[in-house]
Amino acid sequence: MALFRLPSTSPPPLAPRGQGLLLRPPQMSDFPQWAQLREFSREFLTPWEPIWPSDDLTRSGFRRRLRRYQEDMAEDKAYPFLIFRDSDEVLLGGVTLANVRRGIVQAGTIGYWIGAPYAGRGYMTTALKVLLPSLFGELNLHRIEAACIPSNTASVRVLEKCGFAREGRARRYLCINGVWQDHYLFGLLNDDLGV
Repeated sequence: MALFRLPSTSPPPLAPRGQGLLLRPPQMSDFPQWAQLREFSREFLTPWEPIWPSDDLTRSGFRRRLRRYQEDMAEDKAYPFLIFRDSDEVLLGGVTLANVRRGIVQAGTIGYWIGAPYAGRGYMTTALKVLLPSLFGELNLHRIEAACIPSNTASVRVLEKCGFAREGRARRYLCINGVWQDHYLFGLLNDDLGV
């Protein structure tokens, strides 16, 4: 088993599927469904996310987002996924593995969001359980990190159900909704999943 990915190795295409869900990178044809779900969920998501750019829900803003995603994947820096219900291809939310570090670290950080109509129904827990083996296996990561605002009890539960261990608290860690906020820090090792 290789411990380190060589820079010349192109990242593998990832589209994990299981337990009634499909996770795959976003594409331009996803824009209408993505924009509609994000707009409908704006009030629900605002307390937990950075301030949205003014053009966030425009077609041109989405196109720029996709270009950045393509660059990040090609450079092995980040891997975005949209979460779809397999039975009817309804968009439920998204997960991004970002801040991928190689060499002696072999780690990345996940962030995620779920549309308001689908919150509290177990979709995000299921999506992470489908995705995590691919991040450890195909991407050869050793560690996956996550952070969430302490008052976001739903997010804390998702991470704990997926096996993440709370490792600490970072003061004013991320600027969320325009305010520097403390975050719980979580970590999951490939050994924790037996990968």
